[in-house]
Amino acid sequence: MRPITFGTSGWRDVIADTFTFANVRLVTRAIAEYVLVEGGPEPRVVVGYDTRFLSEAFAAEAAAVLAAHGIRVFLCNRDVPTPVVAYEVTRRGAAGALNVTASHNPPEYNGLKFSGPSGGPVQTAITDRIEARVQELLGQPEAPYPPLTEMEAKGLVVRIDPRPAYLARLRELVNFSAIAAAHLKVAVDLLYGTARGYLDPILLEAGCEVHTIHDSHNPGFGGHAPDPSEENLQELAGVVRSGGFHLGVATDGDADRYGILDRNGSFIEPNYILALLLQHLIKTRGWRGGVARSVATSHLVDAVARHQAVPVYETKVGFKYLGELITQGKVLLSGEESAGLSIQGHVPEKDGILAVLLVIEMVAMAAGRSVRSLLDALYAEVGTVIHARRLNLHLSPEQQERLAGRLKELPTRVAGLRVVQVGTLEGTKLLLEDGSWLLVRPSGTEPVVRLYVDAHSQEQIEELTMAARELLGV
Repeated sequence: MRPITFGTSGWRDVIADTFTFANVRLVTRAIAEYVLVEGGPEPRVVVGYDTRFLSEAFAAEAAAVLAAHGIRVFLCNRDVPTPVVAYEVTRRGAAGALNVTASHNPPEYNGLKFSGPSGGPVQTAITDRIEARVQELLGQPEAPYPPLTEMEAKGLVVRIDPRPAYLARLRELVNFSAIAAAHLKVAVDLLYGTARGYLDPILLEAGCEVHTIHDSHNPGFGGHAPDPSEENLQELAGVVRSGGFHLGVATDGDADRYGILDRNGSFIEPNYILALLLQHLIKTRGWRGGVARSVATSHLVDAVARHQAVPVYETKVGFKYLGELITQGKVLLSGEESAGLSIQGHVPEKDGILAVLLVIEMVAMAAGRSVRSLLDALYAEVGTVIHARRLNLHLSPEQQERLAGRLKELPTRVAGLRVVQVGTLEGTKLLLEDGSWLLVRPSGTEPVVRLYVDAHSQEQIEELTMAARELLGV
């Protein structure tokens, strides 16, 4: 059996392989013991789950284990978006949340995500502590737990509907009056995920003409990973083009990530959305404050920040680092290239529903202009054009063995440009004299190198990609 480890956003594994009922109980016990020590007197925990195979049953099992340890559980009454779980933690003053979800991963995966009292994912030091306890428990016989019905009868497990409170919060965070005034046509792809019953009705409430696809409960997600990537949104792109929609929008399996299509069906990189929304929040709301991005996120955000004279905070990959800066009140926007963002005054957790609504608000307040035209205007205003790309480079066993050595012998010039700085916050990041850069970040779980590139033209993107391949020997 593979070891149970927590990544950037919880423990994820293949259903019926390592992700089993026995292991869910084991990990939940370790989390329960942590909560009993660190969660204050009479701790309470929110338990949620997504639309994956057996997620509801796994959540019931986790709730029973928590309750058996004397922790009061608020168990969501249906599959629920991750940001909704996060908001419910803060609203109820809970010690944290346990969410059964594998987010955008393929359908054969499931996962367990532990969040703290802020609603955001807990820091690495905490998951390391939980992992260590899991290893200790692996050698002990499992004690039987009372059934969930017994815990409910004792009042230790209470069923809740977090939807009304979360939707009410969205009405406070988004300018629905501006959206209603624009009379936008929006196509929505819910990718069979948890945003159904959340995103579609609130867009109708906001006065949009809405066409929704993939809005049923399908644990197999139509045979694809529920990831709002360009590749997975081709059907939505066809709907947008044929139906004359202003926008196509999507959320992933647990609605913490987003996807945006322009009025011609073209995919808009999340890197560009972050920069556009930073500009939008500063200009339309008069917000001031820093912006946080991961080391792998485009520096187009930095260009906007310089133009607006606000600071930039760079973090490691993982929203737990970005969310911490929201909790600390240092930033008005935190975001990452992998389509996660949140804003000040909201939970320190990715919220794909909020992200979609903010983009719709931005387009509405620009009189329905295309996102591409808004991006071109942004380039003109900040005085630079920046294109971004991310690639997964698959390695042979021989290439894997040589990788570390190649990354120790870094060039002084890349694609004819001088390397002015080498960043090692996460992976290896080569910053070049003209402001372009490339980041090489080996995956810790698969034979893949993630390559991120920032450049000033599509031609330069290709040049830097080729140079990176030569450097890595792939």
